[in-house]
Amino acid sequence: MTDLQREKTLVRACHDAIAAAGPDSIAGVLARFTAPGWQWRGMHPWHEQHGPAAVAAQFWQPFLTAFTRVQRRPDIFIAGLNEIDGFQGRWVVQMGHLMGLFDRPWLGIPPTHRIAMLRFAEFNRVEDDRIVETALFVDIPHLMMQAGHNPFPPQTGAQLVHPGPATHDGLCYEPQDPVRSAAALAAIDALVANPRASVLGISETERLHRVWHDDMIWWGPSGIGASYTIERYLRQHAAPFGAALMDGYRFNGHLCRMAEGDFGGYFGWPNLTLTNSGGFMGLPAGPGQADMRVVDLYRVADGKLAENWIFIDLLHWCAQQGLDVLGRMAAVAGGGG
Repeated sequence: MTDLQREKTLVRACHDAIAAAGPDSIAGVLARFTAPGWQWRGMHPWHEQHGPAAVAAQFWQPFLTAFTRVQRRPDIFIAGLNEIDGFQGRWVVQMGHLMGLFDRPWLGIPPTHRIAMLRFAEFNRVEDDRIVETALFVDIPHLMMQAGHNPFPPQTGAQLVHPGPATHDGLCYEPQDPVRSAAALAAIDALVANPRASVLGISETERLHRVWHDDMIWWGPSGIGASYTIERYLRQHAAPFGAALMDGYRFNGHLCRMAEGDFGGYFGWPNLTLTNSGGFMGLPAGPGQADMRVVDLYRVADGKLAENWIFIDLLHWCAQQGLDVLGRMAAVAGGGG
Protein backbone atom coordinates (compact mmCIF):
# COMPACT_ATOMS: atom_id res chain seq x y z
CA MET A 1 0.00 0.00 0.00
CA THR A 2 1.38 3.39 -1.03
CA ASP A 3 0.56 6.35 1.21
CA LEU A 4 -0.56 9.27 -0.95
CA GLN A 5 -2.05 11.38 1.81
CA ARG A 6 0.72 13.97 1.57
CA GLU A 7 -0.06 14.49 -2.11
CA LYS A 8 -3.78 14.73 -1.39
CA THR A 9 -3.16 17.33 1.32
CA LEU A 10 -1.02 19.44 -1.02
CA VAL A 11 -3.62 19.46 -3.80
CA ARG A 12 -6.47 20.23 -1.42
CA ALA A 13 -4.47 23.12 0.04
CA CYS A 14 -3.85 24.41 -3.48
CA HIS A 15 -7.57 24.22 -4.27
CA ASP A 16 -8.43 26.07 -1.04
CA ALA A 17 -5.94 28.81 -1.88
CA ILE A 18 -7.33 29.16 -5.41
CA ALA A 19 -10.84 29.49 -3.95
CA ALA A 20 -9.66 32.42 -1.83
CA ALA A 21 -7.77 34.13 -4.68
CA GLY A 22 -8.81 36.79 -7.15
CA PRO A 23 -7.52 37.71 -10.60
CA ASP A 24 -4.71 39.84 -9.14
CA SER A 25 -3.45 37.25 -6.65
CA ILE A 26 -3.93 33.97 -8.49
CA ALA A 27 -0.45 33.91 -10.09
CA GLY A 28 1.21 34.10 -6.67
CA VAL A 29 -1.08 31.39 -5.31
CA LEU A 30 -0.21 29.02 -8.14
CA ALA A 31 3.51 29.71 -7.67
CA ARG A 32 3.27 28.56 -4.03
CA PHE A 33 2.09 25.09 -4.99
CA THR A 34 3.59 24.36 -8.40
CA ALA A 35 7.08 23.82 -9.77
CA PRO A 36 8.63 26.61 -11.89
CA GLY A 37 8.48 24.37 -14.97
CA TRP A 38 4.93 23.20 -14.24
CA GLN A 39 3.45 21.55 -17.33
CA TRP A 40 -0.24 22.40 -17.68
CA ARG A 41 -2.51 20.86 -20.30
CA GLY A 42 -5.84 22.54 -20.95
CA MET A 43 -8.52 22.29 -23.55
CA HIS A 44 -8.86 24.49 -26.62
CA PRO A 45 -8.11 27.42 -26.71
CA TRP A 46 -5.42 27.15 -23.98
CA HIS A 47 -3.69 23.88 -24.94
CA GLU A 48 -0.28 23.52 -23.23
CA GLN A 49 1.13 26.15 -20.88
CA HIS A 50 4.27 26.16 -18.77
CA GLY A 51 4.75 27.79 -15.38
CA PRO A 52 2.33 29.45 -12.97
CA ALA A 53 2.49 32.90 -14.59
CA ALA A 54 1.40 31.54 -17.97
CA VAL A 55 -1.39 29.41 -16.49
CA ALA A 56 -2.66 32.34 -14.46
CA ALA A 57 -2.64 34.67 -17.46
CA GLN A 58 -4.21 32.24 -19.89
CA PHE A 59 -6.85 30.51 -17.76
CA TRP A 60 -7.35 31.60 -14.17
CA GLN A 61 -7.24 35.39 -14.44
CA PRO A 62 -9.84 35.56 -17.24
CA PHE A 63 -11.98 32.94 -15.50
CA LEU A 64 -11.90 34.69 -12.12
CA THR A 65 -12.67 38.00 -13.84
CA ALA A 66 -15.74 36.54 -15.54
CA PHE A 67 -16.99 34.47 -12.59
CA THR A 68 -17.44 35.86 -9.11
CA ARG A 69 -17.90 34.03 -5.79
CA VAL A 70 -16.49 30.83 -7.30
CA GLN A 71 -16.99 27.57 -5.39
CA ARG A 72 -15.26 24.28 -6.17
CA ARG A 73 -17.83 21.49 -5.76
CA PRO A 74 -16.10 18.12 -6.14
CA ASP A 75 -17.83 14.78 -6.63
CA ILE A 76 -14.74 12.55 -6.99
CA PHE A 77 -11.35 12.94 -5.31
CA ILE A 78 -8.81 10.13 -5.54
CA ALA A 79 -5.06 9.56 -5.68
CA GLY A 80 -3.01 6.74 -7.13
CA LEU A 81 0.14 5.60 -8.87
CA ASN A 82 0.24 5.83 -12.64
CA GLU A 83 0.04 2.43 -14.30
CA ILE A 84 1.36 3.88 -17.57
CA ASP A 85 4.83 4.69 -16.22
CA GLY A 86 5.18 1.53 -14.18
CA PHE A 87 3.40 2.92 -11.10
CA GLN A 88 5.97 5.66 -10.53
CA GLY A 89 4.05 8.90 -10.96
CA ARG A 90 1.91 10.04 -8.03
CA TRP A 91 -1.35 11.58 -9.25
CA VAL A 92 -4.28 13.26 -7.51
CA VAL A 93 -7.53 13.48 -9.47
CA GLN A 94 -10.62 15.56 -8.85
CA MET A 95 -13.90 15.86 -10.76
CA GLY A 96 -16.89 18.10 -10.19
CA HIS A 97 -18.07 21.61 -10.98
CA LEU A 98 -16.72 25.12 -10.59
CA MET A 99 -19.79 27.13 -9.63
CA GLY A 100 -19.99 30.90 -9.69
CA LEU A 101 -21.94 33.92 -10.77
CA PHE A 102 -21.34 34.35 -14.49
CA ASP A 103 -21.06 38.14 -14.51
CA ARG A 104 -18.73 39.01 -17.40
CA PRO A 105 -18.04 37.55 -20.86
CA TRP A 106 -15.69 34.56 -21.04
CA LEU A 107 -14.34 33.04 -24.28
CA GLY A 108 -16.98 35.01 -26.20
CA ILE A 109 -19.80 33.50 -24.15
CA PRO A 110 -22.18 36.22 -22.91
CA PRO A 111 -22.72 36.36 -19.15
CA THR A 112 -25.97 35.18 -17.60
CA HIS A 113 -25.60 37.07 -14.29
CA ARG A 114 -26.87 33.87 -12.70
CA ILE A 115 -25.35 30.72 -11.23
CA ALA A 116 -23.31 28.81 -13.81
CA MET A 117 -21.68 25.42 -13.43
CA LEU A 118 -18.46 24.58 -15.27
CA ARG A 119 -17.85 20.81 -15.32
CA PHE A 120 -14.22 19.89 -14.78
CA ALA A 121 -11.85 16.98 -14.34
CA GLU A 122 -8.33 17.69 -13.12
CA PHE A 123 -5.28 15.39 -12.94
CA ASN A 124 -2.32 16.64 -10.88
CA ARG A 125 1.05 14.90 -10.65
CA VAL A 126 2.92 15.69 -7.45
CA GLU A 127 6.66 15.38 -6.97
CA ASP A 128 8.80 16.71 -4.11
CA ASP A 129 5.83 18.51 -2.55
CA ARG A 130 5.05 20.47 -5.72
CA ILE A 131 2.52 20.03 -8.50
CA VAL A 132 4.67 19.42 -11.55
CA GLU A 133 2.08 18.39 -14.13
CA THR A 134 -1.65 19.10 -14.58
CA ALA A 135 -4.37 18.24 -17.06
CA LEU A 136 -7.53 20.31 -16.66
CA PHE A 137 -10.54 19.40 -18.81
CA VAL A 138 -13.62 21.64 -18.67
CA ASP A 139 -16.92 21.27 -20.52
CA ILE A 140 -17.15 24.58 -22.39
CA PRO A 141 -20.14 23.55 -24.56
CA HIS A 142 -22.11 22.83 -21.37
CA LEU A 143 -21.46 26.39 -20.20
CA MET A 144 -22.47 27.75 -23.61
CA MET A 145 -25.78 25.90 -23.32
CA GLN A 146 -26.39 27.43 -19.91
CA ALA A 147 -26.01 30.82 -21.57
CA GLY A 148 -28.65 29.89 -24.15
CA HIS A 149 -26.30 29.11 -27.02
CA ASN A 150 -26.08 25.45 -28.08
CA PRO A 151 -22.97 25.17 -30.27
CA PHE A 152 -23.95 21.82 -31.81
CA PRO A 153 -26.92 20.22 -33.57
CA PRO A 154 -29.11 17.85 -31.48
CA GLN A 155 -27.13 15.38 -29.38
CA THR A 156 -27.14 11.63 -29.80
CA GLY A 157 -27.75 11.19 -26.06
CA ALA A 158 -29.62 13.14 -23.38
CA GLN A 159 -28.33 16.57 -22.38
CA LEU A 160 -28.78 16.78 -18.61
CA VAL A 161 -27.03 17.74 -15.43
CA HIS A 162 -23.90 15.73 -14.70
CA PRO A 163 -24.20 14.39 -11.15
CA GLY A 164 -21.56 12.65 -9.11
CA PRO A 165 -21.58 8.96 -8.19
CA ALA A 166 -24.89 7.33 -7.37
CA THR A 167 -23.22 5.95 -4.25
CA HIS A 168 -22.18 9.43 -3.03
CA ASP A 169 -18.81 8.11 -1.88
CA GLY A 170 -16.43 9.51 -4.45
CA LEU A 171 -14.55 11.88 -2.13
CA CYS A 172 -11.74 9.60 -0.98
CA TYR A 173 -9.97 11.99 1.34
CA GLU A 174 -8.81 9.12 3.57
CA PRO A 175 -6.73 6.10 2.43
CA GLN A 176 -8.74 3.44 0.64
CA ASP A 177 -8.56 -0.35 0.72
CA PRO A 178 -5.68 -1.30 -1.65
CA VAL A 179 -7.48 -4.49 -2.65
CA ARG A 180 -10.51 -2.48 -3.84
CA SER A 181 -8.20 -0.04 -5.60
CA ALA A 182 -6.46 -2.84 -7.47
CA ALA A 183 -9.83 -4.35 -8.41
CA ALA A 184 -11.05 -1.00 -9.78
CA LEU A 185 -7.92 -0.61 -11.89
CA ALA A 186 -8.29 -4.17 -13.17
CA ALA A 187 -11.87 -3.45 -14.28
CA ILE A 188 -10.71 -0.35 -16.14
CA ASP A 189 -7.83 -2.27 -17.73
CA ALA A 190 -10.30 -4.93 -18.86
CA LEU A 191 -12.24 -2.28 -20.75
CA VAL A 192 -9.13 -0.84 -22.40
CA ALA A 193 -7.96 -4.31 -23.44
CA ASN A 194 -11.41 -5.58 -24.47
CA PRO A 195 -11.14 -6.70 -28.12
CA ARG A 196 -13.73 -5.78 -30.71
CA ALA A 197 -16.79 -7.99 -31.01
CA SER A 198 -15.79 -9.04 -34.52
CA VAL A 199 -12.51 -10.40 -33.17
CA LEU A 200 -14.26 -12.27 -30.38
CA GLY A 201 -16.97 -13.61 -32.66
CA ILE A 202 -19.77 -12.31 -30.43
CA SER A 203 -22.28 -9.45 -30.55
CA GLU A 204 -21.35 -5.97 -29.37
CA THR A 205 -23.92 -6.31 -26.60
CA GLU A 206 -22.27 -9.51 -25.36
CA ARG A 207 -18.85 -7.87 -25.52
CA LEU A 208 -19.93 -4.92 -23.40
CA HIS A 209 -21.62 -7.15 -20.85
CA ARG A 210 -18.17 -8.57 -20.07
CA VAL A 211 -16.99 -5.28 -18.60
CA TRP A 212 -20.11 -3.15 -17.93
CA HIS A 213 -23.09 -3.57 -15.65
CA ASP A 214 -26.35 -3.72 -17.60
CA ASP A 215 -27.61 -0.56 -15.85
CA MET A 216 -24.41 1.35 -16.56
CA ILE A 217 -24.61 5.14 -16.90
CA TRP A 218 -22.45 6.89 -19.49
CA TRP A 219 -22.24 10.58 -18.62
CA GLY A 220 -21.05 11.90 -21.98
CA PRO A 221 -19.88 15.46 -22.61
CA SER A 222 -22.21 18.19 -23.81
CA GLY A 223 -22.62 17.82 -27.54
CA ILE A 224 -22.94 14.03 -27.21
CA GLY A 225 -25.01 13.57 -24.05
CA ALA A 226 -25.71 10.83 -21.54
CA SER A 227 -26.97 7.27 -21.99
CA TYR A 228 -28.40 4.77 -19.49
CA THR A 229 -28.15 0.95 -19.85
CA ILE A 230 -25.95 -0.94 -22.29
CA GLU A 231 -28.70 -1.14 -24.89
CA ARG A 232 -29.29 2.62 -24.97
CA TYR A 233 -25.55 3.34 -24.83
CA LEU A 234 -25.09 1.22 -27.94
CA ARG A 235 -27.97 2.90 -29.73
CA GLN A 236 -27.32 6.49 -28.62
CA HIS A 237 -23.54 6.69 -28.59
CA ALA A 238 -21.51 3.64 -29.64
CA ALA A 239 -23.37 3.04 -32.89
CA PRO A 240 -23.34 6.68 -34.11
CA PHE A 241 -19.70 7.04 -33.04
CA GLY A 242 -18.68 3.85 -34.81
CA ALA A 243 -20.60 4.66 -37.98
CA ALA A 244 -19.02 8.08 -38.41
CA LEU A 245 -15.59 7.97 -36.80
CA MET A 246 -13.97 4.55 -37.25
CA ASP A 247 -12.23 5.34 -40.56
CA GLY A 248 -8.53 5.69 -39.84
CA TYR A 249 -9.20 5.06 -36.15
CA ARG A 250 -6.06 4.90 -34.03
CA PHE A 251 -5.72 4.50 -30.26
CA ASN A 252 -2.73 6.53 -29.08
CA GLY A 253 -2.67 5.40 -25.45
CA HIS A 254 -2.91 7.24 -22.13
CA LEU A 255 -0.57 9.48 -20.18
CA CYS A 256 -2.08 8.52 -16.85
CA ARG A 257 -4.27 5.62 -15.72
CA MET A 258 -4.90 5.05 -12.02
CA ALA A 259 -7.50 4.09 -9.41
CA GLU A 260 -8.28 4.37 -5.72
CA GLY A 261 -11.13 2.72 -3.87
CA ASP A 262 -13.98 2.09 -6.31
CA PHE A 263 -12.96 4.93 -8.65
CA GLY A 264 -10.37 5.46 -11.32
CA GLY A 265 -9.72 6.72 -14.79
CA TYR A 266 -7.33 8.05 -17.36
CA PHE A 267 -6.53 10.78 -19.84
CA GLY A 268 -4.58 10.96 -23.09
CA TRP A 269 -3.01 13.74 -25.15
CA PRO A 270 -4.50 12.74 -27.54
CA ASN A 271 -6.19 9.41 -26.79
CA LEU A 272 -7.58 8.90 -30.30
CA THR A 273 -6.93 9.88 -33.89
CA LEU A 274 -9.80 9.34 -36.32
CA THR A 275 -11.52 10.59 -39.43
CA ASN A 276 -15.00 12.12 -39.33
CA SER A 277 -16.97 10.70 -42.25
CA GLY A 278 -20.00 12.81 -41.33
CA GLY A 279 -23.17 12.54 -39.29
CA PHE A 280 -21.84 12.26 -35.75
CA MET A 281 -23.39 14.99 -33.56
CA GLY A 282 -25.02 16.25 -36.76
CA LEU A 283 -21.70 17.55 -38.05
CA PRO A 284 -20.49 17.30 -41.65
CA ALA A 285 -17.55 15.18 -42.73
CA GLY A 286 -14.08 16.44 -41.87
CA PRO A 287 -11.18 17.02 -44.25
CA GLY A 288 -8.93 14.38 -42.70
CA GLN A 289 -7.74 12.87 -39.46
CA ALA A 290 -8.32 14.74 -36.21
CA ASP A 291 -7.22 14.08 -32.64
CA MET A 292 -9.48 13.58 -29.61
CA ARG A 293 -8.22 14.45 -26.15
CA VAL A 294 -10.35 12.52 -23.66
CA VAL A 295 -10.80 11.97 -19.91
CA ASP A 296 -12.70 8.93 -18.63
CA LEU A 297 -13.49 8.50 -14.95
CA TYR A 298 -15.27 5.41 -13.63
CA ARG A 299 -17.10 3.95 -10.68
CA VAL A 300 -16.57 0.21 -10.32
CA ALA A 301 -18.95 -2.17 -8.54
CA ASP A 302 -18.46 -5.92 -8.14
CA GLY A 303 -15.67 -6.04 -10.70
CA LYS A 304 -17.55 -4.24 -13.49
CA LEU A 305 -17.95 -0.63 -14.60
CA ALA A 306 -21.11 1.03 -13.29
CA GLU A 307 -20.71 4.73 -14.11
CA ASN A 308 -18.50 6.63 -16.55
CA TRP A 309 -17.91 10.38 -16.75
CA ILE A 310 -16.38 11.60 -20.02
CA PHE A 311 -14.71 14.86 -21.01
CA ILE A 312 -13.70 15.39 -24.64
CA ASP A 313 -11.97 18.46 -26.04
CA LEU A 314 -14.64 18.82 -28.73
CA LEU A 315 -13.64 22.40 -29.56
CA HIS A 316 -10.12 21.23 -30.40
CA TRP A 317 -11.51 18.32 -32.43
CA CYS A 318 -13.77 20.72 -34.35
CA ALA A 319 -10.97 23.25 -34.89
CA GLN A 320 -8.88 20.60 -36.65
CA GLN A 321 -11.77 20.23 -39.09
CA GLY A 322 -12.08 23.95 -39.79
CA LEU A 323 -14.91 24.75 -37.36
CA ASP A 324 -14.03 27.56 -34.92
CA VAL A 325 -16.79 27.10 -32.34
CA LEU A 326 -15.62 29.94 -30.09
CA GLY A 327 -15.09 32.31 -33.00
CA ARG A 328 -18.59 31.63 -34.22
CA MET A 329 -19.90 32.13 -30.67
CA ALA A 330 -18.22 35.52 -30.39
CA ALA A 331 -19.55 36.62 -33.76
CA VAL A 332 -23.11 35.58 -33.00
CA ALA A 333 -23.26 36.73 -29.38
CA GLY A 334 -21.08 39.80 -29.72
CA GLY A 335 -19.17 38.65 -26.65
CA GLY A 336 -15.63 39.27 -25.58
CA GLY A 337 -13.21 38.10 -22.91
